[in-house]
Amino acid sequence: MITVIQRVTHAEVTVEGQSVGHIGAGLLALVAIEKGDSESEADRLAERMLAYRLFSDNAGKMNLSVSDIGGGVLLVSQFTLAADTRKGLRPSFTPAADPATGRRLFDYFVQQVQERHPIVATGQFGADMQVALVNDGPVTFTLRVGSGSGT
Repeated sequence: MITVIQRVTHAEVTVEGQSVGHIGAGLLALVAIEKGDSESEADRLAERMLAYRLFSDNAGKMNLSVSDIGGGVLLVSQFTLAADTRKGLRPSFTPAADPATGRRLFDYFVQQVQERHPIVATGQFGADMQVALVNDGPVTFTLRVGSGSGT
């Protein structure tokens, strides 16, 4: 599993002009499920993402997690993160999980984050979404768990 996490002052997802998820200050996470991923990767990613220190403490150091600051988490499924872009000029999506597996594991991941954190919003799996955000910093990291990730 791969996620791009961004520290935001606010973020919102709309589908067909309707807001389906929004948060104030916190973390926007774009999430991709890859072939071979399972619930264990989702559990590990949820744990790492919520504990990852990307918010500043009183000394201005990135020592606080989204859980520490009580911020929101906006989870958005984005299978394009799983693309293989090493060759040519067109991405290959063969590393991405099939849609049924992707939906099942994304829903499981959302559930795991909701069980661990009080403020969670989501996009709409498989929809054409528009994501608006103000990246605070900017601060952006990629977290990866599972095969080939070294975690």
